[in-house]
Amino acid sequence: MQIRKIAAMAAMALALTACGGSTGTTASGGSLRIMAPAAPGGGWDQTSRTAEQAIKSVDPGRKTEVFNVNGAGGTIGLAQLAGEKGNGNLLMTMGLVMVGAIEQNKSKVTLAETTPIAKLTEEYEIVVVPAESPLKSLADLVAAWKADPAKVSVAGGSAGGTDHILAGLMAKAAGVDPKQVNYIAHSGGGEALNALLGNKVSIGVSGIGEFAEHVKSGKLRALGVSAPERVESVDAPTLKEGGLDVALANWRGMVAPAGLSDADKKALVDLVTKMHASQAWKDALAKNGWIDAFQAGDEFAQFLTSEQTRIKGVIAEMGLVS
Repeated sequence: MQIRKIAAMAAMALALTACGGSTGTTASGGSLRIMAPAAPGGGWDQTSRTAEQAIKSVDPGRKTEVFNVNGAGGTIGLAQLAGEKGNGNLLMTMGLVMVGAIEQNKSKVTLAETTPIAKLTEEYEIVVVPAESPLKSLADLVAAWKADPAKVSVAGGSAGGTDHILAGLMAKAAGVDPKQVNYIAHSGGGEALNALLGNKVSIGVSGIGEFAEHVKSGKLRALGVSAPERVESVDAPTLKEGGLDVALANWRGMVAPAGLSDADKKALVDLVTKMHASQAWKDALAKNGWIDAFQAGDEFAQFLTSEQTRIKGVIAEMGLVS
């Protein structure tokens, strides 16, 4: 009789666990982990930690934490996310960089194995040099590139990502073969910054928010921004003003593992939508110079599909993939 009673209790516990599924996101007070699929210090890390604080501001009872999974333009993190199928307590920050890295690295795991949650921001890129650099303008950069492309080392994020694409587009606009650009990929904005501050590279390319403070402090000098018009927060010309007919915006968003229940998907979309409306998030947009580009759920999924097609064509044309 005792054995039957224990067996019945165990069966009931198992049934309750199965029915509960991944319910942490469906109610205030559940747990949430946000993966930044890169090293600390870069745009994905910055976005993830900003989202963490904004979520805590609208849902203080929820345990929310950020963790980093570094490498290969986010595709290592993407593979890890794919292994969490059905986990409604996990988000991953991603963006245009990952779209390019999937093609560049011939990743076996693609964004088809995720659940799109929301597009969050857009951000223009900034081209900088160390304070002591002999390159004083975009015209100087173009001249150096034309003289010997190999001698102009370019620090940026992952191969095939936004920074790499912008460097290639700039070279092309300058009359230099994009394949000759001496691009040095880094796994996070912190690594690229260290290379610049240590005068180990000629120029750096990244999102404005990652280098803006160091430009203001005088440690770096801005040559130009990839916006169609001048950016108020940065004292620098547009690339077009500098003679390069190029404009490009990076974007970032969040996805979850595939295989979510309808309830968990809705809970995550609702949570991120609530976060987006918070004052903490609005303050972060202003502080970091991020452009609000919010799209949630199915609207973001449609954008993501079209963006994968667009970026695949761009990097193939530039010869960034074989």
